[in-house]
Amino acid sequence: MEPQTQVTFGDVAGIEQAKLELNEVVDFLKNADRFTAVGAKIPKGVLLVGPPGTGKTLLARAVAGEAGVPFFSISGSEFVEMFVGVGASRVRDLFEQAKSSAPCIVFIDEIDAVGRQRGAGLGGGNDEREQTLNQLLTEMDGFEGNTGIIIIAATNRPDVLDAALLRPGRFDRQVVVERPDYAGRVEILNVHARGKTLAKGIDLDRIARRTPGFTGADLSNLLNEAAILTARRNLTEISMDEINDAIDRVLAGPEKKDRVMSERRKLLVAYHEAGHALVGALMPDYDPVQKISIIPRGRAGGLTWFTPNEDRMDSGLYSRSYLENQMAVALGGRLAEEIIFGDEEVTTGASNDLQQVARVARQMVTRFGMSDRLGPVALGRQQGNMFLGRDIMSERDFSEETAATIDEEVRQLVDAAYIRAKQVLEENRHILNQLADILVEKETVDAEELQDILARNDVKTAAFA
Repeated sequence: MEPQTQVTFGDVAGIEQAKLELNEVVDFLKNADRFTAVGAKIPKGVLLVGPPGTGKTLLARAVAGEAGVPFFSISGSEFVEMFVGVGASRVRDLFEQAKSSAPCIVFIDEIDAVGRQRGAGLGGGNDEREQTLNQLLTEMDGFEGNTGIIIIAATNRPDVLDAALLRPGRFDRQVVVERPDYAGRVEILNVHARGKTLAKGIDLDRIARRTPGFTGADLSNLLNEAAILTARRNLTEISMDEINDAIDRVLAGPEKKDRVMSERRKLLVAYHEAGHALVGALMPDYDPVQKISIIPRGRAGGLTWFTPNEDRMDSGLYSRSYLENQMAVALGGRLAEEIIFGDEEVTTGASNDLQQVARVARQMVTRFGMSDRLGPVALGRQQGNMFLGRDIMSERDFSEETAATIDEEVRQLVDAAYIRAKQVLEENRHILNQLADILVEKETVDAEELQDILARNDVKTAAFA
């Protein structure tokens, strides 16, 4: 139990909508009489739902700090023990303490560990966990009147929670804590930049634009990695070089500079990455190339980064032409190897690319209704397996004849993407050669250098599919 968390909404940035929702909870705790005077019941529970690292725990601490009330925190996994009855006993103890300190906030992190859907009667279930959940449900229902105890729980798996836990009267409010947008990332970077010695040229707006999809925890880690790199290089200020290296490190792992590459392999990787980058740069309405590198990182021999479109990423809406472009870009690496070195010298380096192409093509046919022959039909029911928890099984609900048609349509989409990518590379082979030569020499090419190369040459862009 913390009497005062010392955290306020000023320490929480980039999730304004969630803060707005929770301001009401602060008001309940501070001015309970105003609500009870008109017959309003204070909500008993607030469920924070969102991906890992978006700031759910920090938000709960900030609510307690803003309201100036004690903060009890426990993880859902701490309730579950090997001895039957211990979990339920812990729930009772926690709520006894909370009642003696009311008004207060009880925070249960990772509530899915204890609040998971109870079994359907198959496989014996988990008596200890179910008993603990039953005790939690009883305690949440058993508050006499407006005691001023508000439960805040956090999870990134709302789909597995028991329905009885989510009904009104228990968790009355569900607050979604999303990944921050561009403006939110700028705010978060400003918070985490406090106390760090940044060079004058540091542009936080530019960093925010380079990091779509990053959570608050990712951005905190990014600036910390940059600070560590600065100290390791015996510098006194964090510059954009350290920031850029930290972004690459967070996205793809550390550089393997000690790995010696033969000239032949270096050339092959350079053409492979140049193939991806050139097809991506010349596809209409595709994500811009951010950086191309042939320095090995993690399990990859080289990497080409694209900057995802913010609107597309936030909305989750991808057009058919975008998905067709995505397949063509993924095939660009293998095609460059094929064009330059011949069929016999094509390597296994494109295995992940080919898996990605097959996955996108199959989803276009079976999930997104983008097949000319099958039409706007979703095929294959997706179902969760009660024994596997997280894994989703795809159940076939179509005939062998339809399965054969799906395979044909997938093959047709992949072939079309292959032909488009090959045409782009063959028509711009002189640029492919230049880009590969620069990569062999410098090992890294950024977006500005790529644009310079394209501006200096006669470029033939890809036609729409």
